[in-house]
Amino acid sequence: MRNCCAGLSAQLDNWSDVNNKKVVFNRLGHLLLIVALLCASGSHWAMLQSVAWAAMLAENARTDSFQTALVKTFDGRHPCALCRQIAQGRQSEKKTDPQLNLKKLEFFSQSVVFIINSPTHFVLSGERDSTAALRPHAPPVPPPRSLAG
Repeated sequence: MRNCCAGLSAQLDNWSDVNNKKVVFNRLGHLLLIVALLCASGSHWAMLQSVAWAAMLAENARTDSFQTALVKTFDGRHPCALCRQIAQGRQSEKKTDPQLNLKKLEFFSQSVVFIINSPTHFVLSGERDSTAALRPHAPPVPPPRSLAG
């Protein structure tokens, strides 16, 4: 009876829920990071414009044929209210962007002088085999091969 109750209490514990919450919070953090990067790069305007075009296409397809609805949606002569607001938002965002004042980089006008001095005494040494000098003994002789092998 005791083993049965121990298994039942283990099932009632919420340890799996705690692990699931960690996963959910990690994924939520990643999602918020992606949203922040998209907003910082200005792609939120592209997403809003896509939503506006989808709504315009659906609205135009109710009254006209699909081909006519496509033309009305993407020709630029029939913007909806959301398209106008998106255009105004883009323009206001461009106006509020700080202007970069690029200045000419000024460096000190000092000339760099390289001085190469030749050596006063030069001796060309002979060629030596440096690996032979490192070996105090001759290399070991390999063991004889067996004939049975």
